[in-house]
Amino acid sequence: MATGPGPGGCVVTTPDGGPRPTVPGPVLFARYAYPPNELGYCGPADAGELLEASAARDVAALSHLATRFDGAWPYLELIAGANGIADPLDTRVVEAYWVGNDLLDHVGSRLFATAVDARFAGRAGPSVDAIAGAASLGGVAHHSFHVFAVSPWVGMLRAGRTVAPLEVLDRCRVRWGVVEGVDGDEVSVRSRGLAFDGTRLTLGVPRPEVARRSSEGVGGLPDLRPGDVVSLHWDWVCDRLSPGALARLQVATVRNLAVVNSQSRPGPAVAADARG
Repeated sequence: MATGPGPGGCVVTTPDGGPRPTVPGPVLFARYAYPPNELGYCGPADAGELLEASAARDVAALSHLATRFDGAWPYLELIAGANGIADPLDTRVVEAYWVGNDLLDHVGSRLFATAVDARFAGRAGPSVDAIAGAASLGGVAHHSFHVFAVSPWVGMLRAGRTVAPLEVLDRCRVRWGVVEGVDGDEVSVRSRGLAFDGTRLTLGVPRPEVARRSSEGVGGLPDLRPGDVVSLHWDWVCDRLSPGALARLQVATVRNLAVVNSQSRPGPAVAADARG
């Protein structure tokens, strides 16, 4: 499948091989933010509002709703500021946070650690050192950092509670998979889940799962086909990934896994945005 260039690698292809226009940043944000919002983990109380605004491509409404995602919004501001981009919902910034791109290279370890310390010190107390430490050791300002280093789930795994925390970690991160079949709103995907060996969190072997691409006809990616590589968040298919975007998502995920695995003290539970 051919791919075309674009800001942050966001242009992929349509089924006929032509380039698909770059998705507006607020719309792309909503694709990834809706799944945890639907579950009540972050964002505005009415998840349907986000889905409807996304379907209508109401950029103004989506831009307002995005600021209410306490987990993601500070990362978007950090990435935008480090790259001299005025709009935290610029498509390149949104893709950097959820998937990964070269904008993350400009968020240096010192800047990231300082931002993390300032953000979480009041809520995490002395335990903020573990979060800031993960940032200073090479953590990436990517959604997977929030999942692995900020949320309490890795700590729960190491304390012996394995099944539920491992499932939450796996579903909460943005992961990748290959489409094997499409049946209405349901998409059969083969993806690599997380595995835990008692100490380290790693990527496991590929396994099948079923995700949704829309709800009652409202959603994105109507033209999915077997063989497409997609990104997933919770039980939703969020976007089709170009080879470059897939590689960047894999790199960001592996880097943040390595940093968290190197620490003896994982990050604490921090407020209500830990599952964002």
